[in-house]
Amino acid sequence: MKNFLKNHGLWVLFAAAVISVALAVMSFFSNTSAPLSNLAGVLASPFRSAYTSVATWFNDKQNYYKDNTALEEENAALRKQLAEMEKAIRQAEEDSAENERLRELLNLQKKREDFEFESAYITEHTVTNWTSSLTLDKGTKHGVEVKDCVIDETGALVGVVSEVGYNWCTVLTIVDTDTSLGAQVFRTKDLGLAVGDFSLMEERRLRLDYLPAGCQLLGGDLVETSGLGGYYPAGLVIGTVEEVQKDDSGTTSYAILEPAVDFDGLTEVFIIKSFDIVP
Repeated sequence: MKNFLKNHGLWVLFAAAVISVALAVMSFFSNTSAPLSNLAGVLASPFRSAYTSVATWFNDKQNYYKDNTALEEENAALRKQLAEMEKAIRQAEEDSAENERLRELLNLQKKREDFEFESAYITEHTVTNWTSSLTLDKGTKHGVEVKDCVIDETGALVGVVSEVGYNWCTVLTIVDTDTSLGAQVFRTKDLGLAVGDFSLMEERRLRLDYLPAGCQLLGGDLVETSGLGGYYPAGLVIGTVEEVQKDDSGTTSYAILEPAVDFDGLTEVFIIKSFDIVP
């Protein structure tokens, strides 16, 4: 026996260790689950973790996409609602402006019952270094004639008809260089001649020439047509005095006038086809 242990002791110890480990493993498996089932679970565990991670990532992405899609749809709905509100506001502003224009026109018609009006729409604006004119959609067919005055709804002078066709006419604005109108300063009653000027036309300004010596004009003084000579009706607003200057000789004064008309905002005007001449 001693010789056997001496010769085979290491192998006996190794066998005992292997048996002990096997018994321990079997004991563990038997206390938890069936050996094959447990082994399968151990092998599948990493795959389950990977599947769970992928599924969680996919669900997160899907939820993110749904949230983004819902947010985009909400933004689109809000943009549409905002556009509709802006459209409604613009329409309200246009309606308000139209109502104001009609009220002013009604007041003008009440004030100037001596005028026979013909409404016309502007079809073309022409502004060059040499001229400032408008083309209207009314002509001889509607009783329009050369030298008819054209005003806006407030009664401010826009210009004078210079050429007429069957269903159109050309109007030289009051800042055109060919414009020449008898004018009167409302406050002082000083008379002058409102004329277009090359150097001022681009700035939408005109001159009031031939002012009497010693006239005392102030900035903001209202200037109207004088009506002298009977060519044009009296009392049409031309504009206001912007500044008074001396000519090159230093002996004569002239005024720079700012027109009362907003040329850029004009779409519709009124042609005075006839008027009663005030004696």
